[in-house]
Amino acid sequence: MGQRARDGDDGGERAWARGFVSALPALLIAGGVVYDLTTPARFTAVPLFVAAPLVAAPLFTARATLLAGLFAVLAMWGLHLGKAYQDDTQNLTEILTVLVVAGLALLINRVVRRSGERLASARVIAETAQRAVLPTPAERIGGLQVAARYEAAQADAFIGGDLFAVQDTPFGVRLVVGDVRGKGMGAVEAVAVVIGAFREAAEQESSLEGVAQRLERALAREGTRRDGLDAFEGFTTAVLAEIPRGQDVVRVLDRGHPVPLMLYADGSVEPLEQAVPALPLGMADLATWPDRAFEAPYPAGATLLLYTDGLSEARDARGVFYDPVARLTGRLFPGPDAVLDALVGDVRRHTGGGATDDMALLAVARPAQGQPERRRTIPVVP
Repeated sequence: MGQRARDGDDGGERAWARGFVSALPALLIAGGVVYDLTTPARFTAVPLFVAAPLVAAPLFTARATLLAGLFAVLAMWGLHLGKAYQDDTQNLTEILTVLVVAGLALLINRVVRRSGERLASARVIAETAQRAVLPTPAERIGGLQVAARYEAAQADAFIGGDLFAVQDTPFGVRLVVGDVRGKGMGAVEAVAVVIGAFREAAEQESSLEGVAQRLERALAREGTRRDGLDAFEGFTTAVLAEIPRGQDVVRVLDRGHPVPLMLYADGSVEPLEQAVPALPLGMADLATWPDRAFEAPYPAGATLLLYTDGLSEARDARGVFYDPVARLTGRLFPGPDAVLDALVGDVRRHTGGGATDDMALLAVARPAQGQPERRRTIPVVP
């Protein structure tokens, strides 16, 4: 109830602010008229009349800006008609000042509108590129409920280095969530390489270990083509998962990525932590050891949550990291979409809307078919 009340108060404040801004040019003109009529002749209201079209220019349409300038000029002219004793030169100067500023306001409005159109076009291009590289998975894949979300740290920014993919394969439903080092188009190219290699390997490799090695080789090839792996973003943290058909388990292979979580139907949350840490993809030159997946229970009614460090490293004003285990424990959700909605809203409140890193979220729920069963995590020996 308290949260709804706060949301209602925030909505009321935003509506009031929008209404005030919409009325601001008219209020400035009205204020100028009152000021001119109630002050001695040596005082001038020109600054208020000048401000009206300037305020309208970046906020409203060209027509609204023109009307604000026109009404400001007419108001100034009408006031001077009622003060015939004033110096005609001063009257003309003040009217011309308002007229010139109104013309400049129209020019500013045109520049702002063109910039806005170019920015909107850039946003469309960026969003299209991201959807091509990082398509949203279907809501149901292989009998599982799937939800994915990409939250950019910067408003209206679409392109980043976080990635996710879900694929139904002969070996079960396979997933990947990863985070490419770096930003911009270089990171997007790396995302495209990783996802392309994952989709091919997921269909062909019989084990998650094989999939991971295929991703490693794909990044190495691209790094060689670009005169060094570091020139190609360096490395990618990733977690791979496999949900075999007819089994209440999930197999996980983590390459230096934040630990996946299993949300059980009773509200408990279990981190699926790999016993032996592994280096991220693309760092095979530093050290090599065999990849080893592990197996964890995945009963009916449970939800598997994979995410990037934009979630676990989100900080509040005191520098405290967001803890998804503590925040999700004891909470029940009707489906994976609800889990992601809750996380996104919770992180926004935790950071005060000031997140510094992109966040990719992937939730996969096994539909409830009875009381969930809890079992101990079991290593898988390839």
